[in-house]
Amino acid sequence: MQVLVLDPFHGAAGDMITGALLACGADREAVVAAMRAVVAEPAVETVTRAGIRATKVRTHATPVHRTFADVEKKLDGAAPHVPAGALAMARRVFARINAAEESVHGEHVHFHEVGADDAIADVVGACTALYTLGVAGVVIHPIALGSGTITGSHGTIPVPAPATAAILEKSGLAAFPGSDTGELCTPTGAAILAEFAASLPATLGTYTILATGYGAGTKDPKNVPNVLRAMVVESTDLPLTQDTVDLLETNVDDVSGEIIGEALARFMAAGARDASAIPILMKKGRPGYLVTVITSPASSADLARLMACELGTLGVRCIPAVHRFVADRTTGTVEVTIAGHTKSIPVKYGWMDGRCYTAKPEFDAAKDWAAELGLPVREVLMAISDTLETRGNAGGQSDQ
Repeated sequence: MQVLVLDPFHGAAGDMITGALLACGADREAVVAAMRAVVAEPAVETVTRAGIRATKVRTHATPVHRTFADVEKKLDGAAPHVPAGALAMARRVFARINAAEESVHGEHVHFHEVGADDAIADVVGACTALYTLGVAGVVIHPIALGSGTITGSHGTIPVPAPATAAILEKSGLAAFPGSDTGELCTPTGAAILAEFAASLPATLGTYTILATGYGAGTKDPKNVPNVLRAMVVESTDLPLTQDTVDLLETNVDDVSGEIIGEALARFMAAGARDASAIPILMKKGRPGYLVTVITSPASSADLARLMACELGTLGVRCIPAVHRFVADRTTGTVEVTIAGHTKSIPVKYGWMDGRCYTAKPEFDAAKDWAAELGLPVREVLMAISDTLETRGNAGGQSDQ
């Protein structure tokens, strides 16, 4: 599993993040095309910062103040030139910035520095760069924030800027003052790092380094390398990763088993991570079901509404922010022969500590083949399992 490790020891800004990812092997043509859709042709050059060679990205944008709606329109216009996954991530970055600005200033009309074209280009460029790297996870080391004060659109304020502090408050990322005065981490940089960590969470044990790159900031102090380091690494022990899910529950005693089964299928089709129903004994001795849905926090409200509509329940309990450990998963195929007939069957593999500890064939593929052969499904599943055991239960490409 390949993981991106970002080390903002001297701070973080959008151009530094983009430059570091380009230096690590991100697709330069795709990144430049994405940024060009927002500003004029960006310049990508090699510079030195306190003796360290680094990649510097310059957008050549002019200052401008925009509303959140203006930024969204700008992103809409860039859509034909930005990978869909990267564009969705860029939208979430600006949603984080907007939420932080509103938490500090209340409802506001304009972004200031973070709404300028160069900030939009930096966000689009960084998200496109991450997308093209194709890593399975991102690890963010502690972020240097700086110290002292800065002067901006709201006058003289302490470092970190209020928006930066609000973004990091919601992110769970670690930070420290750093050895330099001034603003080292900008709101744009904080929002990009927060979104990277939230979109591709990962933990890391031992690893081998595949690529290293440095993204340069604008200033060039003599004794401090104003750079952000990025590394693409290959995990050698594949520890369990962590993520956060919401747990939705409701009790029903007036719904048939057929409706329960169809409802579970619709919950899964709507994006649930898992859905189940357990028979229970309810008040007055009535038989019923405990229906449980596991979902990402972002989909929790929509799935709760769907549960109410499908089951007719008047209330859905939500247990928020349940942490779970997730094994690394890969998919592959295995060639299976039964009575002279050979077929490739998709298989899902689970990995822990560099070892494949489980391998399960996709049931629907086994069921369809069993129908073709006129055999019981259990016989086909047994033949697949025997083949997997013979071949060592290993293989596949990463799902993450």
